[in-house]
Amino acid sequence: MLTRFLIGNLKVSLENAEQQAIDLACKKMKRAGFPVKSLHFRLYKRSVDARRREDVKLVCSVLAQGELSEPYRKKLLSLPDVRALDEQPLCVEHGQEPMTHRPLVVGMGPAGLFCALLLAENGYAPVLIDRGDCVADRVKAVERFVSEGVLDTDSNIQFGAGGAGTFSDGKLVTRINDSRCSYVLERLHDFGAPDEILTRAKPHVGTDVLRSVVEQMISYIESRGGTICYRTKLLDFKENADNSITALTDQGQINCSAMVLALGHSARDTYRMLIEKQMMIEPKPMSVGVRIEHLREDIDKALYGDFAGHPTLGPAEYALSDTTADRGVYTFCMCPGGQVVPAASEERGVVVNGMSHHARDGKNSNCAIAVSVRTSDYEKVEANDALGAIEYQRRIEQAAFSAGGGDYSAPIQTVGDFLSDACRTEPSRILPSYRDGKHVRLARLGDILPSYVGEELKRGLVSFDRKIKGFACPDAVLSGVETRTSAPVRILRGEQASAIGHPLVYPCGEGAGYAGGITSAAIDGLQTAQCIMKKFKPLN
Repeated sequence: MLTRFLIGNLKVSLENAEQQAIDLACKKMKRAGFPVKSLHFRLYKRSVDARRREDVKLVCSVLAQGELSEPYRKKLLSLPDVRALDEQPLCVEHGQEPMTHRPLVVGMGPAGLFCALLLAENGYAPVLIDRGDCVADRVKAVERFVSEGVLDTDSNIQFGAGGAGTFSDGKLVTRINDSRCSYVLERLHDFGAPDEILTRAKPHVGTDVLRSVVEQMISYIESRGGTICYRTKLLDFKENADNSITALTDQGQINCSAMVLALGHSARDTYRMLIEKQMMIEPKPMSVGVRIEHLREDIDKALYGDFAGHPTLGPAEYALSDTTADRGVYTFCMCPGGQVVPAASEERGVVVNGMSHHARDGKNSNCAIAVSVRTSDYEKVEANDALGAIEYQRRIEQAAFSAGGGDYSAPIQTVGDFLSDACRTEPSRILPSYRDGKHVRLARLGDILPSYVGEELKRGLVSFDRKIKGFACPDAVLSGVETRTSAPVRILRGEQASAIGHPLVYPCGEGAGYAGGITSAAIDGLQTAQCIMKKFKPLN
């Protein structure tokens, strides 16, 4: 019978790593008495082991497949570091309820695009709308904001084709264990993502490549019967007696048999509309903080020692956390060789995020340092807890706008000044990258953030410096504020993925409070599409 299995924990040097891993896998099988010639081997995953900087290694797993008898198969699976690879194909079931109108997907981030992709491929001809622009026009809007400080509140780093992930590092790492992870990676690869995302333990695409991937995916959805509507904002909707929905947009009405809300985490006006319609929405914990920038070569040296700069390794990555105190503090969305970008989507607010290209060859590396925020930290707005969560973010962003001088410049502070409660040192060796470094202003970040956030950031910097030497070097640069780490609210839904009390409305993705990153959002979009298809017949 055809058997597919993984041979893991294969430690190899950096030179010719793939062939080394395959050779080790073959030797292991030979020693165990298996017919190696009947098996096909290929690299499956690779990760970096830099715990010993003087001897950095790669840890690989190799996929082997071939025809094996049942006795051989049982013996195989008894070996250490060997397991069966049982990846099931994506399940699609069609229901019997007729669709009188095409499904509507609101939002073109990863959740919306993957939901629409699966619907389109299975004959449901979805309509996709987004308040923002296509990729090319969105890039122009972002570039104008960077250079001139002119913010388009509908087309920016948060809104438009591809969602917030289009202007990011394009990380595809996820902590969830879901069989659909491989499907997401394979489809992104189909649309132009590099081969390495299929084998690296920490895959990334890069914003420059991801833009093309998004364009290819959207073109494919259109070729399979989907319709794309840019600059189209959902304003309201009504549920009709004939088991349909009428979506009211700023470009007219759209009738649909199912409406997917893949809003993204920054659609605050849409959240308010849903709250006013008495949909069940609750506040959820989130995190806020700042971005820190180091020289890329300093981080590479700190993590890889003499191996820094090796082409097999690329720029160094890290993920740090400290949960020893009352609140947790952690690094988030690390962008090696990247830049800090302006991520505001509302007027009179400053928000920062991180972005890098596929090559990750920028001078600085950056990441968010974020502190856990509890729902008890929010104050109700108009007697509503969910609106209070949104307002919590907004207040911090508006304080950052004022501290930056009121022109979308970012407030910055060196780590040395932040730790000593000073505000006097202009960046020199490490220069800020926000808006090309031309629109920043010295400020006391501790005065912008809630006091408990500021104190936890200080504790985190000291803690992380013990783990990565130089992390809290005095001339590292902090930029504020990072408030959009996740959605501040969750739109409650039932077992069949529809909103509670609204059986034709399907909240999904990061904006609905059910994902945290490109891959998990895409998976939630796929799951939502599967639920819709399980209920309805295809249109054709």
